[in-house]
Amino acid sequence: MPRIALAQDDFLVGHITGNRDLILSRIRQARDEFGADLVVFPELALTGYPPEDLVLRPGFMELADQALGEIVEEVRGIDAVVCHPRAEGNARYNSASWIRDGKILATYDKWDLPNYAVFDEQRYFVAGNRPMVQEVAGAKVGILICEDVWTPDAAAAARQAGAQALVSLNASPYFEHKHSVRADILRSRHQETGVPVIYLNCVGGQDELVFDGHSLAIDGQGQLSAPASLCVESLLVIDLVAQTGQIDFVNWPVGETEDLPVIHSVLRRGLRDYVLKNGFESVVLGLSGGIDSSLVATLAADALGPDRVLCVMMPSRHTSEQSLILATEQIDLLGTRFENISIEPMYQAYLKQLAEPFEGRREDITEENIQSRCRGGLIMALSNKFGHLPLATGNKSELATGYCTIYGDMCGGYSPIKDCMKSLVYRLARWRNEQSPAIPEGVIERPPSAELAPDQKDSDRLPPYDQLDEILVRYVERDESITEIVAAGFEEKTVRRIAALVLINEYKRRQAAPGPRITRKAFGRDRRYPITSGWRDSGVADKR
Repeated sequence: MPRIALAQDDFLVGHITGNRDLILSRIRQARDEFGADLVVFPELALTGYPPEDLVLRPGFMELADQALGEIVEEVRGIDAVVCHPRAEGNARYNSASWIRDGKILATYDKWDLPNYAVFDEQRYFVAGNRPMVQEVAGAKVGILICEDVWTPDAAAAARQAGAQALVSLNASPYFEHKHSVRADILRSRHQETGVPVIYLNCVGGQDELVFDGHSLAIDGQGQLSAPASLCVESLLVIDLVAQTGQIDFVNWPVGETEDLPVIHSVLRRGLRDYVLKNGFESVVLGLSGGIDSSLVATLAADALGPDRVLCVMMPSRHTSEQSLILATEQIDLLGTRFENISIEPMYQAYLKQLAEPFEGRREDITEENIQSRCRGGLIMALSNKFGHLPLATGNKSELATGYCTIYGDMCGGYSPIKDCMKSLVYRLARWRNEQSPAIPEGVIERPPSAELAPDQKDSDRLPPYDQLDEILVRYVERDESITEIVAAGFEEKTVRRIAALVLINEYKRRQAAPGPRITRKAFGRDRRYPITSGWRDSGVADKR
């Protein structure tokens, strides 16, 4: 009966020596603290995932080989399966090596190389075609790497090679309800093979991806475990009875699975890791008294602590008294640092300088965007002077339709809610307030407004957000046609207008800051459309 430890950890991309040290530390802990017979690590743990074009650099691969050799030398009294890239001639493989007593017993190369959504492994790796099954403490264990468990072939080959259990080593990024999708995959592989399937996932934010942990196991009778800890590093430990397929959970902290707390945890982890892994110690953002900046400020305080968050109120002639009151109230609730800097003198200077070239032209969206760009400039100046990472506060509904100002409110190094539709922003705000007061109720209840013109409301230019977001989910995330969306009950004129806005604002999104992916199709890595294109699903709309 082998005891198996699973290192649900955060392996920083490119930090090979740091990852080597973490792997060695977990090997010692699994052996000495838990008496494990086998410890396994997530996909490409030695280099972090995804290493992207780093694997094309010879020096990177050489250092990875050297670090793997150092790990092999240290493995004594326990078996370890370590994932790493390897080169063979001009070919590179996404591999896992089974190590015992200072030797590599066997190496497995990933069979199924995903090339969809956020994945492009076929750019870097060659697929393997041989299973790897090794015996440990009387049990024959087959190894799979990530995508291999999402399709039947590699699992079937391992079973045919004698595997009594399958261990899947993953770098599986989050999207909504991902734990349920993984559970269905494990049920399928168990039904096909009849053996337990143990699923290890890594943890941590990596640019736009967030790896949520939530490791799983299904035993020989088809009983599925609860997902393990969410967005938290854990050394998980199980005992496996190979003859019956029984799994006993020695150390398996259970993770949250309800939608809103899961999404909040993912957003918080993504923000925290982006800030700290990129060498920043604090963040700065504009706090307007609106729902988006209020949620971003709360996420930042939750992720980093309020003392590392600088909120800047930047009122103009169109800023309401209520906005100032609500922003001040939230600063008191969160305990963040704050500045109050009026943009009115800057705005007046802009108008004065532009008076001659603008003569004879009526005021329009140009003057609105100047205000936003004044604010963006202030945020960037504070970032430069004090080393804060600037946070953009836009949501997915705004980015989709272009209801945002390039070089203005889009300014930032990271955009924490860029994959959150506006309706989700409200749901997250209400849920967060249920945990402890963080966002003034007045912020949640007031009609949304950019406050760049007198009595301005978002509804002046956009449909109600519940309607807009449903259209955007269908058009952007599900790739439904205008005909299909209209057939679902939406007005054709509105659908065509929204589709046009999505298409013509690709140029803005291409310049937007990265932010955590939480849906199946986020702007950026997932959804890649050309900026220059003759394709139109609908009529032409004006660019902002």
